[in-house]
Amino acid sequence: MRNTAKITTAVLAAGALTLGLSACGSDSGSDSKDSALIVAATSVPHAEILGYVKDNLAAKEDLKLEVKEFTEYVTPNTATQSGEVGANFFQHKPYLDDFNKKNGTTIVPVTTVHLEPLGLYSNKADKLADLKDGATVAVPNDTTNEARALKLLEENGLIELKAGAGNEATPKDIVKNPKKLTFKELEAAQVPRALDEVDAAVINGNYAVEAKLSPKKDSLVLESATDNPYGNFLAVKKGNEKDERVVKLGKLLNSPEVKKFIEDEYDGSVIAAF
Repeated sequence: MRNTAKITTAVLAAGALTLGLSACGSDSGSDSKDSALIVAATSVPHAEILGYVKDNLAAKEDLKLEVKEFTEYVTPNTATQSGEVGANFFQHKPYLDDFNKKNGTTIVPVTTVHLEPLGLYSNKADKLADLKDGATVAVPNDTTNEARALKLLEENGLIELKAGAGNEATPKDIVKNPKKLTFKELEAAQVPRALDEVDAAVINGNYAVEAKLSPKKDSLVLESATDNPYGNFLAVKKGNEKDERVVKLGKLLNSPEVKKFIEDEYDGSVIAAF
């Protein structure tokens, strides 16, 4: 999902915008406390967590909540910026920083909710050592998640990146590649679907869960949650942080009830970050 124009992402974004936002009313970005707060989210686990809040907690706070699901990472931010939705819930800070920089948007985080550990998966290898020389590894193609995927491989001894590659690292920044791995760069949502076509794939936690993979049980290696900067948060257009509905939702997303829901529902594949 690299933000530099990838055809797949552009098509998905256009489709999601047409299908996902056609039902958004003019009040979706309104700051009226009486209107529903419409939140753009990817389906697993974000929309599921929001669905739990809507069905079990929102009424207690007199919060009207509507959830709009998307299959990619571009439209939720552009829709939030334009006011077609009032907030979004799908991303981490490195991705948002990169998106704002490249698109001139002013989206800001409000409340961090959970972490989805990134993992390396394979249908052809049972453990890391089984990966053959010359193996093809699929990775997300957006700037921050590609760098994150490469860092995971580096931390587990498969490659070495040049010093200072940082959050914009790509396969071009690999300086040591003892197994002579090749990389297939795909939009993040497409990576799980390519698992049978490659030797291994680094998959975002939400898409792994959606594909019925258990990061905790099925991954060859899994990102550590300790001091991890990739927590996912509720986000809004700058200036809307104090919208009463946003404040209420942020409080509910950090509630003991939501923490228990995450623990019970995802069994360590998604980790509460509050």
